Amino acid sequence: MSMPPAPADRAEPARATTLELFFDLVFVFTATQLTEVLVEDTTFGGAAWVVVVFGLIWWMFNAYVWLTNELPPCTDRRRLLLFASMVGFLVMALAIPRAFEEGAEAKVFAAGYALVVVVHAGLFSRTGSAAASRAILRLAPFNLTSAALVLLGAFLGGTAQFLLWTVALLIEALAPRLHGRLAGFTIRPEHFVERHGLIMIIAFGEALIAIAIGASGLPFDFSLVATAVLTLVVAACLWWLYFRPDVVRAEKALARECDTARAVAAVNAYNYAHIPLLLGVVVFAAGVKKVPGHALEPATPAGALYVGVGLALFLCGHAWFRRTLRLGGPWLRIGAAAAVLATVPVGLFTVALAQLAAAAAVLCVAVTAGYRVQRRATDRAAPERLVH
Repeated sequence: MSMPPAPADRAEPARATTLELFFDLVFVFTATQLTEVLVEDTTFGGAAWVVVVFGLIWWMFNAYVWLTNELPPCTDRRRLLLFASMVGFLVMALAIPRAFEEGAEAKVFAAGYALVVVVHAGLFSRTGSAAASRAILRLAPFNLTSAALVLLGAFLGGTAQFLLWTVALLIEALAPRLHGRLAGFTIRPEHFVERHGLIMIIAFGEALIAIAIGASGLPFDFSLVATAVLTLVVAACLWWLYFRPDVVRAEKALARECDTARAVAAVNAYNYAHIPLLLGVVVFAAGVKKVPGHALEPATPAGALYVGVGLALFLCGHAWFRRTLRLGGPWLRIGAAAAVLATVPVGLFTVALAQLAAAAAVLCVAVTAGYRVQRRATDRAAPERLVH
């Protein structure tokens, strides 16, 4: 018996399209604008604002990942609507550095956020499978309510703005936890894992760009070269920890689950556990941005904390991610997180370059230890495969 033809929505390859990569680049630019906020405002209040705004834009980015995972942008209508949502993210990016102050920037950010939410609510709403459309429409009211709260907060300003934006974030974050909200989504593991991998690799590149921006106009000397090389070593270690070999194993872990369980695993491993992963890179980039020109001086308290806390956030987030998908124990990464936090006094009482070198050394040890653990696990599994 012949098989029915694949639906048009599923005719596209399982991998991410170039348009989705374009979308990811715009989103990462939006997220990394928060680095500038951390550099300029080193108070706990500034950090709280960064967390709230990061959460809002991260949740809507993931809403688009889920949507395009279910229904690829394979028609011109969908592509044009994705471009419209990119306009919203770009507007938010331009407004972020001053979105927490009294002025027009908060309203501009809120307008960009509302555009992103409205386009998402309408995108593909009349196409694709009935189950997927129902799933999207079940979540749309939560997103629209959040957008309304962000708009209201922007017009009220001050403490009311912070509280309303926080409530908006909580609504976004808790909606998938409600019973039945994920039913109807069919996760394509290859696409889903690749999209988040693209986000992480772009974010690693942004950490290096922070060095280039900080070095603008500075003399070319040993400290500048050493800072750039050590930042590259740190980024390479983060890449190794994230991609080797967990990406392939994550695809297989998701593929083993039935549809509903796969959706739950996806939201836990990628929507939630990736928050500290990406936020950690943003915080780390804020720490290294001011190192050029001051590498051989003691680090500022904020700079030293950003480097240590940013890397610790990444490592704890990756431990959470691996634990969620049952990819291995979290203790190596948690131990490495504690070790990079211990480098903060190094930066404060010696020089900023020494802290960066110590953090790079900790990550190199973690990569080496993880590689050996994986090799031992592979060697143990090989005889079992031969027996079977």
